[in-house]
Amino acid sequence: MTTTTPARTTARLDLKGLAPEVSAAMGELHRAAVRAARAAGVEPELLELVRIRASQLNGCAFCLDMHTKDARAQGETEQRIHTLGAWRETPFFTERERAALALAEAVTSVQDGQVPDEVYASAREVFDEPQVTAVIWAAVVINAYNRTAISARMVPGAYQPAPRS
Repeated sequence: MTTTTPARTTARLDLKGLAPEVSAAMGELHRAAVRAARAAGVEPELLELVRIRASQLNGCAFCLDMHTKDARAQGETEQRIHTLGAWRETPFFTERERAALALAEAVTSVQDGQVPDEVYASAREVFDEPQVTAVIWAAVVINAYNRTAISARMVPGAYQPAPRS
């Protein structure tokens, strides 16, 4: 017989409220990374895949809830979202997406031996330097957000994407 822990309905602490300047700086870092990606021509949909995959690896329910909703709002399919954890085994992702996902996984899992040269080389085959930089920053930012959400035990479920204009 297995037992489950009841889901939390309140966060452990309010990081934003207790350290608003740090939270604002994180928000600006995120916005700067998005601007860099836009300027480099990296698709917003690809960035959502990076955010979801890193959040899967880190086990961040709050960010998974948020970014799967954002991905759906941008037109991402349920099939691709559901199989993202096994992207290497599916035909659903482009070469460009595969390179970004491999790079994001390597950045997320640097404790496993840094970012391998072959992962970087594969990314450079389909992305120019500003685009690789944008993917790396997207992975770095979501990893930071994962760690804050997990540490504060932020509760998933309430987030709703902004209406598309």
